[in-house]
Amino acid sequence: MSLPVWNLSDLYQSPTDEKLQADIAAATKAAQSFQLRYQGNLPLLTGDGLATAIKDYEALQERFGKIMSYAQLVFAADRDTDGNAQFYQNCQEQVNDAERHLLFFGLEICDLEDEVLAAHYNASPALLTYQKWLSKIRLFKPYQLSQELEELLHDKAITASANWMRLFDESMSALRFPYQGKMLSETEILHIVSTSKNEAERKEAALSFGGVLEQNKSLFTLILNTLAKDKAVEDNWRKFPHPLASRNLANDINDQAVDALIAAVRGSFGQLSHRYYKLKSQWLKKSPLDYWDRNAPLLGEDAATYTWDEAVQIVLEAYHSFSPELATLGHKFFDNAWIDADPRQGKDSGAFAHPTVPSVHPYLLVNFKGRNRDVMTLAHELGHGVHQLLSAEQGYLLADTPLTIAETASVFGEMLTFQSLLRKTTTPQQKMRLLAGKVEDMLNTVVRQIAFHLFEAEVHTRRQDHELSPQELSEIWIGVQQESLGDAFIFDDSYKQYWSYIPHFIHSPFYVYAYAFGDCLVNSLYAVYEQQPEGFAAKYLDLLKAGGSKDCVELLKPFNLNPLDPTFWQQGLKVVERFIDEVEALSNKQ
Repeated sequence: MSLPVWNLSDLYQSPTDEKLQADIAAATKAAQSFQLRYQGNLPLLTGDGLATAIKDYEALQERFGKIMSYAQLVFAADRDTDGNAQFYQNCQEQVNDAERHLLFFGLEICDLEDEVLAAHYNASPALLTYQKWLSKIRLFKPYQLSQELEELLHDKAITASANWMRLFDESMSALRFPYQGKMLSETEILHIVSTSKNEAERKEAALSFGGVLEQNKSLFTLILNTLAKDKAVEDNWRKFPHPLASRNLANDINDQAVDALIAAVRGSFGQLSHRYYKLKSQWLKKSPLDYWDRNAPLLGEDAATYTWDEAVQIVLEAYHSFSPELATLGHKFFDNAWIDADPRQGKDSGAFAHPTVPSVHPYLLVNFKGRNRDVMTLAHELGHGVHQLLSAEQGYLLADTPLTIAETASVFGEMLTFQSLLRKTTTPQQKMRLLAGKVEDMLNTVVRQIAFHLFEAEVHTRRQDHELSPQELSEIWIGVQQESLGDAFIFDDSYKQYWSYIPHFIHSPFYVYAYAFGDCLVNSLYAVYEQQPEGFAAKYLDLLKAGGSKDCVELLKPFNLNPLDPTFWQQGLKVVERFIDEVEALSNKQ
C-alpha cells in the first residue's frame, strides 16, 4: 500500500541547508551574549527582570530544540544512509558546545533564596507564569554540583553516554535476521513473531531473532553495563538516594506514589497476566505456551488487515465521536506531511511522536503493516501528537509534560479507538477477539512494562557493585518474565538475550513505568467519562492544554482522581480485570 513519508522542510530543507548552519552560529552567539548579560547577576534582578531573562533563555532553548529535532528526525528516518549519523553527531556537538553558555542559568536559579523568589512572584505577574518551571528546576537543588563539575559533565556527555546510545542505535539498525532464505530487519522479523498464525513461522522467526542477539551479546552487554555505571557514578556524585530518584524528580512525582504503582501491578500479576495467558493456552490448545505465542493470533481468527486509509478513518472517527476539536487537530497530521508510516529498512523500528518545538509542530513515526495493533499504535501516537499541539501554547519551557502525564493522551486515544471498534462488532466471536486483543495490549502496557522496570531496577542496583555478565543479565531477564507471565509460559535459552533490543533501557533509564502509570490513569479517567460524560471532553482538553504547567495531582483534581491515593492504581487495574472477565465469559459461550 502507499504510505505517507514525512516532509521535514518545516524545520529545514536538508542537512546541508545553509539556514541550519546560520541558525547554529546565530544561536551560539546569542547564548554567549546571554551568559555575559546574566551570569552572576540573577540576585540583582527584579521579578520582571528575571521573567525577561527566562523568556530570553526559553527563546534560545527553542532555537537549539529546532536544530536537534531536525537532526534526530533525519537520523530516525534513515540510519543506513551514509552521513546521517555523522550529521546527527555534528549537530549534537555544536549545540552541546553552545548550550554550555546557558548552563549557569539553572544553577543560579537554584541558588536564589526562597524569600526572594516569593517577593518576585508577588510583584511580577510575568514571572508568576514561570513559577511551575522554576519550582521543577529547584527540585534538583540538593543534587546539583559546582559550576565547574556541571560544565565537565555537560561537555563529556557528548562523547560518553550519547555516543554509547548512538552505538546501540546504529548496531541494532544494522542487524539482519535470517528467515526462509531472506535477511530481515528487526521490524520485519518481529512482525512475524507477533502476527503469524503459523506456529512454525513464529518459532523460526523468534529463534532467528534470539540467535542474532546471542551473537551480539558481548556488544549489548558492554553498552548496558557502561551506561548503567555512568549513571551510577553521576548519581553518587549528586547524592541521589537510589537509582530511580532522578527519574521520579523529573516526572514530578514522589517515590511513594511510584512504589505504590509498582507494588499494585506486581501484586496483580496473578489475576491479570497469569490468568489471561492460561485462557490463551486453552484457546491455542497448547500448554505450556512458548514465548513466541504471547502475541499470537487466536485460533480461527481472520488475519484482518487494514489499508492506511481505513486505519486513518477508524482513528479519526473515534476521536471525533469524543471531541470534534480533537479530531480536527488529528486531521492536520494527515492533511500535511507530518507522519512517516513506511516500514523501510534503516528506519527506526519503533513508533514515536516528536514534539519538535512549539513554533513548528510535532512529527509522528510509525511502521504500519495493516495489523489491528498498527491501528492502535496510530491512535496512540496521534494522541501524543494532538497533546503536543495543544500544550504548545504554554511555550517551550512549559509545553513538555512529565512522563507521568505524557502517556495520558496516547493511551486515551487507544481507548477511544478500541471502544469505537467494539461498538461496531456484530458477533460474540468478533467481540471476544477484539476484547482479547485489547487485554493483550493492556498487559503489554502495564504488566510487561513493570516487568521491564523490575529488570532495570535489579540491573542498576547490582551495577553499583560490579559489572554484570551476559549470563547475569539473562538470569535477571528470565526471572522477571517468569514472575510477570506465570507458569503458562516456558522460556528457553533462545529468549535469554531478548532484553538487549529494548531501547528504553539505553536511552531513558526508568522511563518504562510511565506506560503503566498512563494506562492505569487513563482507565480511571475513562471510567469517569463513562459515568459522567457531560462536560468531560472540555475538562480533558484543558488537561492536555496545560502541558507541564501543572503537576499530576493538580491536573486530575477536576476529575476527582488522586494518584497519591494507593487505591487509585487498583481502580485502573480493575478495568483490565473486568475486560478479562468479559473475555472469559464470551469464551465459555463459544
